[in-house]
Amino acid sequence: MSTVRFCRSRSNGRRCTRPLDHAGLHRHRSIMWTDAAADPPRCTGSGTPGAPAAMLPDGFPDGRALCSTCLRFVRLDDDGLLVEHDTSDPAESDADLARRRTWFNTHAG
Repeated sequence: MSTVRFCRSRSNGRRCTRPLDHAGLHRHRSIMWTDAAADPPRCTGSGTPGAPAAMLPDGFPDGRALCSTCLRFVRLDDDGLLVEHDTSDPAESDADLARRRTWFNTHAG
């Protein structure tokens, strides 16, 4: 199964719904923006308290916490805070995307 990847740009927290590497303006429903008007890539959930998320039988998400802002699994620092992270990970593999999808289908209610 091929995974569709969407643009990583955000504006006021809204994620662009166009395909990755699209031409032209970013769009979320009827709202459009340029690269210059986009939010910075750093997630505003960085540094907030977190707790290790429930695990799948294979161990995923490997002790990481779910960031409620960007919905990524992120490591915790020694104080139990989400480490600084971006809203998306361009290096995330199709296998990791599938594991994240399985986690949400199993644990998100």
